[in-house]
Amino acid sequence: MLENLRGMLVDVFKLRREGAAYARLARAHGYVDGYMRVLLESGAATRKELLDVVAGERNRADGPATAEVRSEEVAA
Repeated sequence: MLENLRGMLVDVFKLRREGAAYARLARAHGYVDGYMRVLLESGAATRKELLDVVAGERNRADGPATAEVRSEEVAA
């Protein structure tokens, strides 16, 4: 199932790079969002697993992030 998600993400990132029409890109995003929701709600995948898949595919499609940002807790 995660391989299916990877394929869907590859398509979304490809459409975005190619400058696809908004409606087509929004529809592809909707399919990915719905698929991820089913995976979460059915217990087939955890939130961390899904985030790792999305981050990996985004990194493959767009390259690494320009900077790593770390948040530090502020004691109140």
